[in-house]
Amino acid sequence: MQQGMTIGRLAKAAGVNVETIRYYQRRGLVSEPHKPQGGQRRYPPGAVERIAFIRRAQQLGFSLAEVKDLLQHTDGRNHRETRRIAERKHASLELHIAQLTRMRKSLKTLIQRSIKAGGKGFCPIIAELEGR
Repeated sequence: MQQGMTIGRLAKAAGVNVETIRYYQRRGLVSEPHKPQGGQRRYPPGAVERIAFIRRAQQLGFSLAEVKDLLQHTDGRNHRETRRIAERKHASLELHIAQLTRMRKSLKTLIQRSIKAGGKGFCPIIAELEGR
């Protein structure tokens, strides 16, 4: 009897589609098992957990390149390096949040200007976008 799961069963067990697994393989996140002559590739039991790890990391905002770095430390021993990866992601998120906050404030100001204009004259939103 063959051990492991086919890609279809793996996808179902991991809650992803087959193309996601193939994409992860192309990115080097999930290894592609050997295909026996006349048979199907069989994924080891740990493949479901690996895909779950990838998905949880993505939910925290890690890119697939960062996930690949994290996967090198799944033995859990290199606290310093995994912390560095997480700290870089945190700093990146803080910067992104600051940028989004500025964008939100600017848009709110433009919307208020548009409301004040009451539909008269040139639209302040378009004027801003045109650099007037």
